[in-house]
Amino acid sequence: MDTNDQQNIKGTPSRPQVKICGLTRVDEALECAELGADAIGFVFFPKSPRNVTDDQAKEIITALPVDVKKVGVFVNESFSYIMHKVEHCRLNAVQLHGQELPELVKRLSGEDLIVIKALFSGGKPSFEEAPQYDASAYLVECAKGMLPGGNAMTWNWKEAGNVNDRCPLVLAGGLSPENIREAIASCMPDAVDISSCVEKSPGRKDPGKVKSFVDAVSQAGKPLKADRKKLRRIF
Repeated sequence: MDTNDQQNIKGTPSRPQVKICGLTRVDEALECAELGADAIGFVFFPKSPRNVTDDQAKEIITALPVDVKKVGVFVNESFSYIMHKVEHCRLNAVQLHGQELPELVKRLSGEDLIVIKALFSGGKPSFEEAPQYDASAYLVECAKGMLPGGNAMTWNWKEAGNVNDRCPLVLAGGLSPENIREAIASCMPDAVDISSCVEKSPGRKDPGKVKSFVDAVSQAGKPLKADRKKLRRIF
């Protein structure tokens, strides 16, 4: 048994976990899982080019390994709408990417789900509003672009440092194999989230790009100094 396996059994990740978002095909989702993705994201937002139907998501989720978390991404949807998707598609995590109220986060947390709340640099809800949300983890990124999400734009990742002190942190926004070491060093996230950087077209993932990114995260996740913080498992 190698070191990574031992650390995973103990519950402590050996590197920041990797969530790959916006999957639309079974074969590509399976490739992402085989290449080391800890979580796969499914976008339930009609305006997104990565939007999936209930049945499309369920087909992919049914094919994925049990240990890969299945995350539904929602923007300003109701509790009943989200729970319908959870139950039909068999999601085990939800990511709230709009201006959802703290009460919705609390209610979903009572449904035995991993609940990730997005916070935005320069948008609402802001990093300063983090204490209002009793989430499993925060996802942090900038609020630029036409659609909710990082829109492949880099930003000052160091701004997320204080958020990381309160709750497990997922870093997103403009990440790539070339900048992931800098991004991880800037705020020590517990997980990273990527979509467009590993695509050949919106919703279509490129396995070569996925491998390059996961490999880069593994290298960047090696201790940068002796007192590196202990990573917290999210997925």
